[in-house]
Formats: sequence, C-alpha cells, structure tokens
Amino acid sequence: MADLDELDRRLLAALRVDARESAASLARRLGVTRATVTSRLDRLEASGTVLGYTVRVREADDPDLIRAVGFIEIEGRSTDHVIRQLRGFPEVASLHTTNGGWDLVAELRTSSLGEFDRVLARIRSVEGVVNSETSLLLSSVLR
Repeated sequence: MADLDELDRRLLAALRVDARESAASLARRLGVTRATVTSRLDRLEASGTVLGYTVRVREADDPDLIRAVGFIEIEGRSTDHVIRQLRGFPEVASLHTTNGGWDLVAELRTSSLGEFDRVLARIRSVEGVVNSETSLLLSSVLR
C-alpha cells in the first residue's frame, strides 16, 4: 500500500461511507478541487491501495438466510489445495487465512439448516481438512 497522507485517509474514509459519491461532491467535502480528488483516486487505484468498488446488498430481505463463520484446521501443506476447493463452493461467501489455532476462516451462507448441514459435511470431506468448528450468526449489530 502506498504511503498515505491525511488527504488520502480522509478521501478513503469518505469512500468507505459512499463509494458512489461524485468527485465534485468529494472535493467540496474535503475542501480541494475536483482535479485533486480525481488524481488522488487515480494514484490510489494505480498503487493498489484501492482495489475496486463494490455493492453491498441488504440481506434482511431473506429472513431465512443462514449465515455462519467456519473455522478450519488444515493438515500440513494442504492449504493451497483446500483453498482451491473451497473457492468452488457457492456457499462460501468469503475465505481468509489466519493465525492461531485455525488456518482458515470462512463466511458461509445457505438458504436452510439442511443445506448448511450438507455444506459442513462437504467442507469436512475436503482432503486436507482435519478439523472445523462453526458458529451461526444470529444478528449483525455493526457492518
């Protein structure tokens, strides 16, 4: 990540709130010209600090959606193989390497408890997975 100055940090903070805000509006908010905002964004994108822009979808419309966090322990040097396999699971919304007692943390989403049970069985059957633990997410209090 590139060295960030105070203006870069303020710009990134504003984009985290609303990545669709126009350059002109951002310029007014930050007290700089639109050209400054545009050149800063170009530099942040070129340096890899800003990787892209995304849409967050409200999930509350599906009250039956099952969400969970899965902790996965991997045997020996099987990490790359397990990650490749789990990337192919549509129920794995995100996947992270971590330190400590677990090797991977996966965010899981399914439409029912039965489907959730089947996904857990599939994860546990992936060659190289030696242990797993999951916690259902009951409600989100901060995103």
